[in-house]
Amino acid sequence: MRPLATLAFLLIASLPLAAAELTLELPGGSRRWSSAELLAHPQTRSLSIPADPTYRREMHYRVLPLAVLLEGVRPGDHLQALALDGFAAELPAAPLLREDEDGARAWLAIEDPAAPWPELGEHKASAGPFYLVWSDPQAGDIGPEQWPFQIARIRLLASVAERFPALLPAADADADVQAGLALFQKHCLACHRLNGQGDARFGPDLNLPYNPTEYFHEAFLRRYIRDPQGLRQWSQGRMPGFSAAVLAEDELDRLLAYLRHMAGRKAGSR
Repeated sequence: MRPLATLAFLLIASLPLAAAELTLELPGGSRRWSSAELLAHPQTRSLSIPADPTYRREMHYRVLPLAVLLEGVRPGDHLQALALDGFAAELPAAPLLREDEDGARAWLAIEDPAAPWPELGEHKASAGPFYLVWSDPQAGDIGPEQWPFQIARIRLLASVAERFPALLPAADADADVQAGLALFQKHCLACHRLNGQGDARFGPDLNLPYNPTEYFHEAFLRRYIRDPQGLRQWSQGRMPGFSAAVLAEDELDRLLAYLRHMAGRKAGSR
């Protein structure tokens, strides 16, 4: 029986991956798209990404303009892309709705179950089944947190300020702190919560019980944000480094100003 069992295992292993489903929760209601349906969409095309930030090399995908799927969404709306691992990318709708050829444009890359993408690492899954990629990202100041992969759901939500009031600085906070909140939303909220609020389940809360500005010397905190593995090597560490090209030095100043400010606004302390 053992040879037969081995043969059965080999046959199963050789089968293509099962088709995946993407759930969209938009103004018109909820809809599920299978990977087969999306790959068969008449507007699907091939796209090359010269410097894919997830695979760190040139990649080639079958893609669909994301705007095609966002029926009823308006430029002032707010969307969230939820990944299978708990990553929750908060995305203003306006850049996602752009359909002109000039400037940054959002595409949904669709993994073909018959031709899966490379694994992200040894014994890890690929970036599929669905991955938000951008053409000309530099034209729209698109950061790496705006490239969510392993997407399972895209949904229309109220703004971050409306959903998570415990993230807001004091009304009289200075302009740098207010700007830091916007940077926190763009670069940090996809992985982290703050004051117990946020939808991500990927990284630790950045204010409870302690804020990183309370236990990191500022020079080391800056180094950690720039190159986490350069400060403490950890094979399970998943935080990316934020280079000056992604987060300029003055932007890092504002992000840290926000975190320092929020250290004095812990949940339950106001």
